[in-house]
Amino acid sequence: MKKFIIGGLSAICLLITNPINAQEDDKVNFTKEELKFSKMDASPMDLALYRDKNDATVARVIYSRPQKRNREIFGKLIPYGEVWRTGANEATELTLYQDMKVADAVVKAGTYTLYSIPGEKEWTVILNSKTNTWGSYEYTDKEDKVRIKVPVRQAPNTIESLSMAFQESKKGADLLIGWDSSYVKVPFENVK
Repeated sequence: MKKFIIGGLSAICLLITNPINAQEDDKVNFTKEELKFSKMDASPMDLALYRDKNDATVARVIYSRPQKRNREIFGKLIPYGEVWRTGANEATELTLYQDMKVADAVVKAGTYTLYSIPGEKEWTVILNSKTNTWGSYEYTDKEDKVRIKVPVRQAPNTIESLSMAFQESKKGADLLIGWDSSYVKVPFENVK
């Protein structure tokens, strides 16, 4: 009988103290030492989204935004003629939610890495099937889905942070990629 009473009291004590421990784990206020968030990245991540006239998501780009900071960008920081991740940190990713035509190729819905090869007068923009990469170190042209050459355009003002945006066009949408004093326009056409 003694064992039964002691066992019952032990079970009651566990039930009473267990919710108290759970409440301590859900603590609301933390000390400065307990609560440590990372500092703002020098090249914060951003995204550009394109929705059609029916508000359906068509395409999304996730990229990191390096800053100009009084540096010479193209031809110096980003060398001409070399594969670039088109951003900073992880390589830029483009997700198509429907098949789209880029150059003369139909690109199936899915996620791709967006690389580019900047030049003084034109860029080669690349959609590559190898995703989840850092930088352009793992880039191989064997994984390229499509390449398109686009002319470099003069920006009306200095673009301090690398910026991307979709702009509706007659046949679909253009992806604008701009930084420093220039930008390029990459056409994506609807597949009918």
